Amino acid sequence: MRDRLGREIDYLRVSVTDRCNLRCRYCMPSGVPSVEHTEVLRYEELLRLCSLAVGLGIHAFKVTGGEPLVRRDCVDFLSELKKLRGVEQVTLTTNGILLSDHMEALRTAGVDGINVSLDTLDDGLYSSLTGAPPGTAALVWRAAEASAAIGIHTKLNAVLLPETVEGIVELTAAADTIPADIRFIELMPIGAGKGREGLPASEALERLRTRWSDLEPTGERRGNGPARYYGSAGLRARVGLISAVSRAFCSSCNRVRLTSTGELKPCLCYGGGTDLRTLLRNGGTDRALREAMACCILQKPVSHGFGRAGAVTEARGMHEIGG
Repeated sequence: MRDRLGREIDYLRVSVTDRCNLRCRYCMPSGVPSVEHTEVLRYEELLRLCSLAVGLGIHAFKVTGGEPLVRRDCVDFLSELKKLRGVEQVTLTTNGILLSDHMEALRTAGVDGINVSLDTLDDGLYSSLTGAPPGTAALVWRAAEASAAIGIHTKLNAVLLPETVEGIVELTAAADTIPADIRFIELMPIGAGKGREGLPASEALERLRTRWSDLEPTGERRGNGPARYYGSAGLRARVGLISAVSRAFCSSCNRVRLTSTGELKPCLCYGGGTDLRTLLRNGGTDRALREAMACCILQKPVSHGFGRAGAVTEARGMHEIGG
């Protein structure tokens, strides 16, 4: 499936819930209401849409939330998704708090990769940023170590924040001991992130080069996302930079998003999308659903507007649209 600009869309991020067991300042602060249970797609509905997406040429799926593992039977869903004919890759993004409880089941399910969100190793700072109790940063770190140890391709995701920038060299060095790729992600001006100060990926690279002066682009593609990877002779793992704001990658964007409430979103920046839930629950045929999905993909915007004042029209938080 190609959009009207010829970009091949082969990657779908699937949110299974808007709920989360953290309250990160830049994503889901306290007091955020959750959507009603009846508004969230059932697993069989999600699987039907994913199967139709395969028919449109989408073969890689990332399961997200909120925090996907807070939804009961999420691992069973991942297993069933992996079994769909034509699905080549199923990966999971998690904050890692519940990861250890599901590790063996995830391996049995055949999950191809796990991205663990961890902005800092400093326990006090982690708790301040996320609202988690003391000791949680270490718990998440141990889960990431265990994931890599059992052979699952593991990556660490860290959002670039003024509060955490001093620790990115330490975090990278720690990731290399696993070893796990680490990706530094520019803060998106969406939801609670709007109006907050983020840092450009170039600043992260500059700081990292104070420790690994030979850190240079490798040209590798180490997943389905837009990260530009860097390598050093002193690192076993790779460092990925996701510069969504400062260096847009829209010309090569290959993704669309399915929210937990059944909206297909062609771009993170803009509000609105295609309501598949209503069509699904009103007896829509596979053909009608597939055509609705194809039409949404064809109308994928040329680019986001994160750098333009007033261009962001998405009013919901990242947890609601699939972080």
